[in-house]
Amino acid sequence: MTDTYPPTSAITIIQAPRNLEIPDALRSDVRLLGELLGRVLIETGGKDLLDDVEKLRSLTIAAYENEDTAAFEDAEALVTSFSPERAEEVARAFTCYFHLVNLAEERHRVRVLQGRNPEPSEDVGASFTSTMNALVDELGEDGAQKMLDGLEFRPVLTAHPTEARRRAVASSIRRISELIATNDDPRLGEDVQAETKRTLLAEINVLFRTAPLRSTRPTPLDEVRTAMNIFDQTLFEAMPRIYRLIDDRLTGKAAGTLPPRSHSFVRFGSWIGADRDGNPNVTAKITRQAAAIQSEHVLLGLEHAASRVGRMLTLDAGDTAPSPELLQLWQRQRSLADELTSEIATRSPNEPHRRVVLMIAERIAATRGRNADLAYAGPDELLDDLHTVQDSLVAAGDKRSAYGEVQGLIWQVETFGFHLAELEVRQHSKVHRQALDELDRGVQPSEMTDEVLDVFRTIGALQSRYGVNAARRYIISFTQEVDDIANVHRLARYAFGDGETPVLDVIPLFETFNDLKNAPAILEKMIELPEVAKRLDETDRRLEVMLGYSDSSKDVGPVSATLTLYEAQDAIARWAERHSIRLTLFHGRGGAMGRGGGPANEAVLSQPPGSVDGRFKLTEQGEVIFAQYGNPTIALRHLEQIASATLLASSPSNGELNASAATTFADMAQVMDAASRERFYELVHADGFAPWFAEVTPQEEVGLLPLGSRPARRGLSVESLEDLRAIPWVFSWSQARINLAGWFGLGTALKAVGDRDQLQKAYREWPLFTTMIDNVQMSLAKTDARIAARYLQLGDRDDLAALVLDEMERTREWVLAATGSTELLDNRAVLQRAVRLRTPYVDALSLLQLRALRTLRGAATQETETTIDQARNLLLLSVNGVAAGLQNTG
Repeated sequence: MTDTYPPTSAITIIQAPRNLEIPDALRSDVRLLGELLGRVLIETGGKDLLDDVEKLRSLTIAAYENEDTAAFEDAEALVTSFSPERAEEVARAFTCYFHLVNLAEERHRVRVLQGRNPEPSEDVGASFTSTMNALVDELGEDGAQKMLDGLEFRPVLTAHPTEARRRAVASSIRRISELIATNDDPRLGEDVQAETKRTLLAEINVLFRTAPLRSTRPTPLDEVRTAMNIFDQTLFEAMPRIYRLIDDRLTGKAAGTLPPRSHSFVRFGSWIGADRDGNPNVTAKITRQAAAIQSEHVLLGLEHAASRVGRMLTLDAGDTAPSPELLQLWQRQRSLADELTSEIATRSPNEPHRRVVLMIAERIAATRGRNADLAYAGPDELLDDLHTVQDSLVAAGDKRSAYGEVQGLIWQVETFGFHLAELEVRQHSKVHRQALDELDRGVQPSEMTDEVLDVFRTIGALQSRYGVNAARRYIISFTQEVDDIANVHRLARYAFGDGETPVLDVIPLFETFNDLKNAPAILEKMIELPEVAKRLDETDRRLEVMLGYSDSSKDVGPVSATLTLYEAQDAIARWAERHSIRLTLFHGRGGAMGRGGGPANEAVLSQPPGSVDGRFKLTEQGEVIFAQYGNPTIALRHLEQIASATLLASSPSNGELNASAATTFADMAQVMDAASRERFYELVHADGFAPWFAEVTPQEEVGLLPLGSRPARRGLSVESLEDLRAIPWVFSWSQARINLAGWFGLGTALKAVGDRDQLQKAYREWPLFTTMIDNVQMSLAKTDARIAARYLQLGDRDDLAALVLDEMERTREWVLAATGSTELLDNRAVLQRAVRLRTPYVDALSLLQLRALRTLRGAATQETETTIDQARNLLLLSVNGVAAGLQNTG
């Protein structure tokens, strides 16, 4: 199908880049949404606004597709000519467009996953069925089932310090998403279609008119409630569906009549409201409130689910006789609340299973309301009641009810408990040392030390209220010696005096290059600590170790960090095997490439042998949470992929593949490590680098924006990289269209190897290298040399600017050499299409952001206060839009 430019009466997809196929269904959605947005622009700002948007759009497209320098310069001139008010309107128009395009692409992915509009898949692992078949071939039926029985996936939700979207905007986007899905139904009549499109137009109007900027910085509890939206909309219902999907694929036609082969292998964690490392806004009080909010949501969900299941179990006792155990359970329920059970019995005559489950729902409600007489003591007591119902149904011959709706409710309780997600406390090792110094000296504790001690008391209170699994993990940022681990237990004893301390699983977080290298030696001493040895005995020798991707990349560059992380995992896994420890490696991966992000399933498969062993845990951050779990169909696919990859990564054959490749390419890895690190140090250790970085990116301004509850830096100013958090480091380079954190040094590393045949062999045969190259392809594809050069001109350092641009070009050249491709992402057609469709539109927003930055950079001597305020507002609008367009921030 040949693309043509539409009339200037609407914003829509225009001529696609050469050799780029766009499925008709996707094209239709984007065209419709663009046309509706065009109408909104005319209605709100007049045709002049639409004309300005169209002019800028046409110029940036011509500049991108044809590498037209004149068009690019004309686009810059047009942006400069806009009044401040017009610049803001145009920025909002492009941002709104990106939100709509993202929804259209999400909808198309759902179509593909549902098989209605198939196109080549880029997913690793075609299905869970194929994964299990491969494991059966390798390990036999018993071996494959044993591996499945040990499967664990622990996603940990984290707040996003650079999340650019307001919750009101997110809610508007979700309503539009639902309308797009409705409009996609081919069964709709003309009247319903017309009404759907009218409602779509109204919702897009609301989206455009909703102020995209927060007026105040969100609090940690705001961030907790934002995460709860995903739980309410998707996760609660998705979890039994993923277990059911896997069981259906494994059991076939007998599914639903046999005990499930799939156990509830997902357990959620959360740092939101618990991660206090560098965030003074997260206090012990906030952590308690976060736990209460989570519990309220999950108990309400369980209450509604139990009530629904109870209403469905209209099974007559004559056909489905209750077991003696069920009758005993009913008598216990009657003794707790005779009047309530009498009312339920009246509504459920001769339906004993229905009566019991409806009473279970009432007890869950009482637990939520803290009615001590009727409340469950904990989720285990609830599970006992549900298993009694299930066993009674099986004994009565109704296996479909037992292993159907009742099993779904059991899975939900097992997955979420009464706490929804375990709150994992994190604090910096330096804070612990400072608090202990005061306590050991016997001086009056400072406010900081009192707060540190109160955190342990809060952990104890949460365990008493919601169960031990609600809060037992304690993560130590920047663990550098075994005393950092011992200090946590010492502080707990200070907090409780002679009383019993709460259960603590202390998790060392190794972040810097040196810390990763020293990890095995620290762990060797860690297991000699009495408190740790006791927990190992109590937990079947389970131990968790966290690896920091962000700071290691900022420390030595992305190439050396990737290689060092692999070596550290390999060394830790070997250490764990020597000590018969059941190791779980916790991957502190972010959403962006510069923070170790990228497709998690591919990353799992490239891990060293023994480092996964059926258990995978990682951080899921801000934007990633919404992308992976915001839509039920996509959430199911994501969970299926992770489960498949975790099992495949644990197979002997995958371990042998990675081990063999690591040996084969060891010399090449050493060359890459040395060359990339030298190149990275040449940049970041240059005199004046940190202030220059703050000048050529929006880093300083981003730190002032009300984007997240956590400060963007550790000190008052950025004099060195140590002052800057890894997330805004990545975010700022991303906003400047440079993405330096994701690729810098790789070009020099590949050139140092020099042998193109060797590089292509490594790309085919070395999973770690393949993943690294593919992640860099994604990162580089979102860069733009012309835009980057404009940002780099903001700083008076031609030497550093040249270093960045030279390395960008060198990396692009050698990545293509390693893949044997002519263009980036040639092996990722869907992703390539998404990037190329967005790039010219992101260019428009980048030019608007550059306008704002130039004004702010000259503000000290040239601009009025009003002009400065307008520039800051435009900057934040553009930050919002670029984040939506690139679909990754920090």
